[in-house]
Amino acid sequence: MEIRINGTSYSIDVPTNEPLLWVLRDTLGLTGTKFGCGVGICGACTVHVDGTAVRSCIIPLDAVAEADIRTIEGLAQTDGNDTTLHTLQQAFIDQQVPQCGWCMSGQIMQAAYFLSQNPQPTEEEIIRNMSGNYCRCGCYVRIKQAIQQAATVMAHTEEIAT
Repeated sequence: MEIRINGTSYSIDVPTNEPLLWVLRDTLGLTGTKFGCGVGICGACTVHVDGTAVRSCIIPLDAVAEADIRTIEGLAQTDGNDTTLHTLQQAFIDQQVPQCGWCMSGQIMQAAYFLSQNPQPTEEEIIRNMSGNYCRCGCYVRIKQAIQQAATVMAHTEEIAT
């Protein structure tokens, strides 16, 4: 089966009902996407499929065979040896969001999708949109601040969130 992730096509030999999360992590070694709950509730495994945020732990491989998949590894821009972090990734660093870091890739991927749909959100819209992504360390205030920072920076640079 062929699958396209972060702009690269991979030929893989795994059962088509295998969850996308395990293909990413175990088959392809893209370990930025994390396993959290395994039932699509916590958001740690969030990736983009055709530009939409989805929970990779509950999506079977055959459901994304023709899709364009983006993981946290594909969010930054790489040009040769130079890598430029996505505005959200930089904002999460600037706001010192991560503690344990387990949920951060899912938080960032959910926020990137959200900002692509709503580039100038209110505080309430951020809270509502991010409420399905859990952080065991309780970094919600800093997550919100990072998203607000990224939205402001992106508005000034006209960066595309996805």
